Amino acid sequence: MHAYRSHTCAALTKENVGESVRLSGWVHRVRDHGGVLFVDLRDHYGITQVLCDPDSPVFAEVEKLRSEWCVRIDGSVKARDASLINPRIPTGEIEVYIRDVEVLGAAGELPLMVFGDQEYPEETRLRYRYLDLRREKMQSHMKLRSDMVASIRRRMWDKGFREYQTPIITASSPEGARDFLVPSRLHPGRFYALPQAPQLFKQLIMVSGFDRYFQIAPCFRDEDPRADRSPTDFYQLDMEMSFVEQEDVFATIQPVIEGVFEEFGGGHKVDKLWPRIRYGDAMKWYGTDKPDLRNPLKMQEVSEHFRGSGFAIFTRLLEQEGTEVRAIPAPGGGSRKFCDRMNAYAQKEGLPGMGYIFWREGADGMEAAGPLAKNIGPERTEAIRRQLGLGKGDAAFFLGGKPAGFEAVAGRARNVIGEELNLTEKNRFAFAWVVDFPMYEKDDESGEIDFSHNPFSMPQGGMEALEGDPLDVLGYQYDLACNGYELVSGAIRNHKLDIMYRAFELAGYGKDEVEKRFGGMVSAFKYGAPPHGGCAAGIDRMVMLLADEPNIREVIMFPMNQRAEDLMMNAPSEASPEQLMELSLRAIERE
Repeated sequence: MHAYRSHTCAALTKENVGESVRLSGWVHRVRDHGGVLFVDLRDHYGITQVLCDPDSPVFAEVEKLRSEWCVRIDGSVKARDASLINPRIPTGEIEVYIRDVEVLGAAGELPLMVFGDQEYPEETRLRYRYLDLRREKMQSHMKLRSDMVASIRRRMWDKGFREYQTPIITASSPEGARDFLVPSRLHPGRFYALPQAPQLFKQLIMVSGFDRYFQIAPCFRDEDPRADRSPTDFYQLDMEMSFVEQEDVFATIQPVIEGVFEEFGGGHKVDKLWPRIRYGDAMKWYGTDKPDLRNPLKMQEVSEHFRGSGFAIFTRLLEQEGTEVRAIPAPGGGSRKFCDRMNAYAQKEGLPGMGYIFWREGADGMEAAGPLAKNIGPERTEAIRRQLGLGKGDAAFFLGGKPAGFEAVAGRARNVIGEELNLTEKNRFAFAWVVDFPMYEKDDESGEIDFSHNPFSMPQGGMEALEGDPLDVLGYQYDLACNGYELVSGAIRNHKLDIMYRAFELAGYGKDEVEKRFGGMVSAFKYGAPPHGGCAAGIDRMVMLLADEPNIREVIMFPMNQRAEDLMMNAPSEASPEQLMELSLRAIERE
């Protein structure tokens, strides 16, 4: 017999009754039923109930077992009485009578329990992650992650892609976040960088003549943490294709993403039709470029109804250039209590508040109520109601100013309204391509023009588009939104040097600067670069959605905490004086 096991803890069935078996695993829990000891033995695959009575020669040893001890048992498989069968586990029809036991690894007092659903502080869970990972939910999440990555690889190979690895130690990348720098011992005072993404390399792979590339790529960015973003490193499905346009990329990646969500989505509805939404429309309708389309609410501009009205705040506001008033419809939200609650939400988010109108039963039929209704009068109120398609029992909320100042809060308010009024459809994955991103943006304080997204995207209209107002230039850039998260980001690349130089010039980068920073790509593009494009899909975020977890750390095996610290491995840590000297570095304490 094998030294540790003849079967896993999920393998035994009634077909094995009468056999002598050997199992190894962890003590999940111990129960004493009238002198008979029942032990739930757990391994990666499942649980088997083993038992021992006082007649067993190892009863005294079994009495010593405690939770999370790692043990090996030898025993005989017996059928459970019909009344004791547990249909919730594969081994529920049998139990194993212990004849011998060996402790492979005793466990001390546990900082967190593996058995049960107790909640523990995140700091405790991350410090003892190896125990946290033994819990059933975490085992399920990590298996989901592994299975999903394997499925992605198969699907990409089936579409004619090959997987190639790109360097981990490289030069600084233009992805827009802070780099993790790596000092060079052989070149004092110079630094490598961990790649924020394989962006430049995958483009060079296309120039090298490899038609379809993909990689499950590690990416490193020194970013502030969020619930849906790791502060140090993450993985993405990275892909690139030659001789393609935007629609070719969409047609290639959609079946992969769609298939993965159907395979691992637990029976949730997976939308087949993925609408294309222009970036400007997404911001206007949803207040975000990653809209949650499970929520049917769509904001509308209602500025004309307030110009010259009796509501002085909006009237004065609209006299300023670049301002507008938008409405968030709220079907079923027509109560003063709900409206006051949403107004308080806006104040908590940093705005003065949200104006509102709600429609209710009046003496002469339906009437509009609320401070705004009194100020602007029944004619304007009725025009707003008709525009928004609302009726009795409904409400509308209003925000005004320059869109950049209120869009984000409006978008979050839209989400809250959808949730509270049960308008947001659960058990569904709703996808949308957000397209036509602006290439450039202007800094409000300095007035300087810079890239708003990936600087290597092809501008729509090519060189001709770059001769007008930079703020009017759109790029062949696109994101895929799913349930309020950015899942995929990509672009058709700028493979023509003259257009690239001009694009960077508009953002304040001269030709010499471009060649200095991106010399490898500039050189390669002089030797016949093909049209190419691609995208990257966040692996961690996909698993987070499929596992229905609100926090990305729940689906990463060994994540950092919210302060970008690894509490288990004590990272980041101080370097020794000898290490610093070898790297020609000196650490300077901040005052």
